Amino acid sequence: MDIKKYQGVIPAFYACYDKNGNVSTEAVETYTKWLVTKGVTGIYVGGSSGECIYQSTAERKRILEHAVKAADGKLTVIAHVACNNTRDSMELAAHAESLGVDAIAAIPPIYFKLPEHAIAQYWNDISSAASNTDFIIYNIPQLAGVALTPSLLRKMLKNPRLIGVKNSSMPTMDIQQFKYEGTLGGRDFVVFNGPDEQLISGLVIGADGGIGGTYSVMPELYLKLFDLFKKGELETACALQHTLNNIIYKLCSGKGNLYAMIKATLRKREELDLGGVRSPLANLFDTDMPIVDEAVTMIDSAIKTFIG
Repeated sequence: MDIKKYQGVIPAFYACYDKNGNVSTEAVETYTKWLVTKGVTGIYVGGSSGECIYQSTAERKRILEHAVKAADGKLTVIAHVACNNTRDSMELAAHAESLGVDAIAAIPPIYFKLPEHAIAQYWNDISSAASNTDFIIYNIPQLAGVALTPSLLRKMLKNPRLIGVKNSSMPTMDIQQFKYEGTLGGRDFVVFNGPDEQLISGLVIGADGGIGGTYSVMPELYLKLFDLFKKGELETACALQHTLNNIIYKLCSGKGNLYAMIKATLRKREELDLGGVRSPLANLFDTDMPIVDEAVTMIDSAIKTFIG
């Protein structure tokens, strides 16, 4: 495994829609190329930030196809392929492999609370449909309703394609535990920090990098934080993390969904139009625009303070 291609800042890719709420492949390509210019490590396509549970398999395929095309080998591409049934998930996994993505990822099945052996079978079935592609477990218990445990991870480590965990649980100790289990015997194993509000904590305890839902709205600041960490400038890195968290709290304070707020911020700061969000997620309300303006000011101020 080329571990370096998974280290660093990997934005969770936002869903891109036109004015009628349909997937915009033009916006997908524009957005991807914009991220290339920002210098991020890669993109995580089709996850929570990509509104995957509100999209058809055909839409998810189109988004990934155009993201891979626009990335043109300049970004690590991780495709989240999980659906709430094995057959569709395997179809998306095979499609992702045909495009040459670097890795596929999957949350556990949601709604029914399945035993660990059934979750492992689900993940292994998905991996078998892309048998030449790295596989990453996506642990997000607060939304999936199922948590990755050390015993389940040990079951999955029998799969030679498993190379890491995207960990979006809140306890940072989970990162350390998964890293420990995954690297036993000298095996290379990647753990990504998921919660954006604790990126510096995740890196300190052993995360190789981060995959985050607010990275794209201010990639310069997350790249700076990662650079500060690598240089050992932890006091400044913590100050930047606190600033990032205040911006995140501001973006979460609107009546509209977080990703609607983020997309409005991108339109204002970068003239990057990714559309709105898909129902039942709430789009912007008139009262949200002053909050968006405040977020833009906060981001610009942070860039001036920490980057110059």
